[in-house]
Amino acid sequence: MPASSEKPKIGHLTFNHQPVLCQEVLNSLNIEPSGIYIDGTFGRGGHSQAVLAQLSAEGRLIAFDQDPEAIAAGQVLAEKDKRFTIIHACFDSLLTHLQQLNLAGNINGILLDLGVSSPQLDNPQRGFSFMQTGDLDMRMNPDAGESVAQWLTHAKAETMTEIFKKYGEERFSKRIANAIVAMREITPIQTTTQLAEIVAKAQPFKEKHKHPATRTFQALRIFINQELAQLENVLPQAIKVLKPKGRLAVISFHSLEDRIVKRFMRDKARGDHYPSKLPITEAMLNRSLQVIGKAITATESEIQQNPRARSAVLRIAERY
Repeated sequence: MPASSEKPKIGHLTFNHQPVLCQEVLNSLNIEPSGIYIDGTFGRGGHSQAVLAQLSAEGRLIAFDQDPEAIAAGQVLAEKDKRFTIIHACFDSLLTHLQQLNLAGNINGILLDLGVSSPQLDNPQRGFSFMQTGDLDMRMNPDAGESVAQWLTHAKAETMTEIFKKYGEERFSKRIANAIVAMREITPIQTTTQLAEIVAKAQPFKEKHKHPATRTFQALRIFINQELAQLENVLPQAIKVLKPKGRLAVISFHSLEDRIVKRFMRDKARGDHYPSKLPITEAMLNRSLQVIGKAITATESEIQQNPRARSAVLRIAERY
């Protein structure tokens, strides 16, 4: 969920001012000033602040994030704006939390801005980027689960091969996995640049305009955070918490995410499957979503200001 470099400060924390596809997100949510909205990936609050600016005093925004640094930023915002609540949890616990708040079925709109945020990418010690040396971590919540460095100490070559191929669509996945196994027998793999160098040397051919470690790092990040599983878990929950005519807006940054979102929205818009010759009425189809428009991508102007917006794809659906 990359955002631009324009960052006004609130208190002692920095907020990203202009997040990806901001105006398009506001348009897609069709904001009702007194409505209740969800930002499933708070980050540093760029989208959240834009939504809050559209809400009246009766409106409400609830945000989720796994990252303790994002939660700290959200708490600053919550202290300044009583319409805002931040929850330290992954968005795939959405339904549970909203049931506890007695808000399930009453939500006007949900935004999911997927992937890693700019502050996470730009901090070398988070381990998301191969461009700067840092600890090989990559956890959205560094207080939970294994880091990539820890996982690489025991992962089998066959498992790594499968993960690099499945989540990174890496054609040299087996060569990279074998290179990692060979290197860890010599020395622990603990830094981002160390891993990036291993990956680069294992590849016989290089893609133009793409760092050789791009796909491997993507695969490891998705796997270690279970990002696709979380996305698949939250999408059905979104239908249950939205009110009729409520909107679901999802920004994806790579084809694996976008494919899941596209298929989910398409299938729920088609409704239940019946044999083709049966006399089925519209009501019997049990449609739960209506797809709104086509996929939206960033303008050339936005991409020039923020190159990370290049791969962003926004899809929108409305609850029946």
